[in-house]
Amino acid sequence: MAEYIRIHPENPQEKAIEQVVKILQNGGLVIYPSDTVYGIGCDITNLKAMEKLARFKGIKLDKAKFSIVCNDLSHLSQYTLPIDNGTFKILKRALPGPFTFVMNASRNLPTAYKGKKTVGIRVPDHLVPRAIVEKLGNPIASTSIHDDDEIIEYTTDPELIFEKWEKLVDAVIDSGYGDNVASTVVDMIDGVEVLRQGKGDIEDFL
Repeated sequence: MAEYIRIHPENPQEKAIEQVVKILQNGGLVIYPSDTVYGIGCDITNLKAMEKLARFKGIKLDKAKFSIVCNDLSHLSQYTLPIDNGTFKILKRALPGPFTFVMNASRNLPTAYKGKKTVGIRVPDHLVPRAIVEKLGNPIASTSIHDDDEIIEYTTDPELIFEKWEKLVDAVIDSGYGDNVASTVVDMIDGVEVLRQGKGDIEDFL
């Protein structure tokens, strides 16, 4: 049975953040808010948690394309290959924001990402996930929560999210209603290419 944790979106309570971090450190799956849709994540350094996240999505870990949620751009040099100044300037202007940037992966990625040539980097414009990552000390692997409803692709009400997934995850964070539009996915490997148009418009930052 998942823990239901209320965290203020603009003034996250430190005790609640610590509670979530402990769950992540123990290999738990956490459903969390972001500046787009609610996502589900785990500690990227915990292989068993990564395997659990893959099972939650119904895929094998080696086929998974989980993005990495960071609290700022300081993890870039660790997890991606060096980028040019122009690319860095775009990232700096657009983040934190509703974008997932696909970049060349470095060899320093944790075991679960071994063999991956690319990685999606996320710095959400939401204090809760950024506070969690900062306290945890490393990024979380993340993916969006899809709904089975044909009309509504993403559930936005955390109470309904809890009802639906409480037996499959270890914690659900309630920071109010989420958005129902996912992040815009932008390939930065060879220029700027929008792979999926979502909430953000990258043209505003070029």
